[in-house]
Amino acid sequence: MTVRVDDAPEARRYEARVDGETEIAGVAEYIRTAELVAFVHTEVPAAYEGRGVGSALARTALDDARAAGLRVLATCPYFAGWIARHPEYQDLLYQSRSHVSD
Repeated sequence: MTVRVDDAPEARRYEARVDGETEIAGVAEYIRTAELVAFVHTEVPAAYEGRGVGSALARTALDDARAAGLRVLATCPYFAGWIARHPEYQDLLYQSRSHVSD
């Protein structure tokens, strides 16, 4: 099985399809600024779960963020967990520059 992931910027999401099908097998929704991309929701229908669709979405989206020089804010639990399990992507995580004083 092959998973193809495409950025659909007009819909603010990445879309995954498997084996050349037209049906969407999963999406990763985002909000992008000039410096940051926030991944806010990932959804893979039950028929496609366990087939690597979510991983393909995460890997492609994060590779694109890296190539664009963007920091990543993973508010989506799937993306946060995926990055936690893949340390090679943890350098992309956004770190707040503000400091709270006592």
